[in-house]
Amino acid sequence: MTLYELHAKDVIQNKTGEKLGRIDDLVFSADTAQIEKAVLRGRPRCFGLFGRGPDLEIPWGDVKTIGTDVLIVDTELPPEERSRPRW
Repeated sequence: MTLYELHAKDVIQNKTGEKLGRIDDLVFSADTAQIEKAVLRGRPRCFGLFGRGPDLEIPWGDVKTIGTDVLIVDTELPPEERSRPRW
């Protein structure tokens, strides 16, 4: 699987069924060359005029299933992410 194919999949939180977004980047370990985290860029504020929200980093160990259309993750969101509506 390529990063391009991974980027096309929606990331869904297992506990709530909430769509978190799509993977924009991956963080690799310099020592082992294994994936450590998946990075989802923050949501644009007012069409990007006021910047973006904080990035969401999901540890790769929290990825439970990689399906044909989605990635299912079992991760806890930071408190500010829980209260903010996602689309």
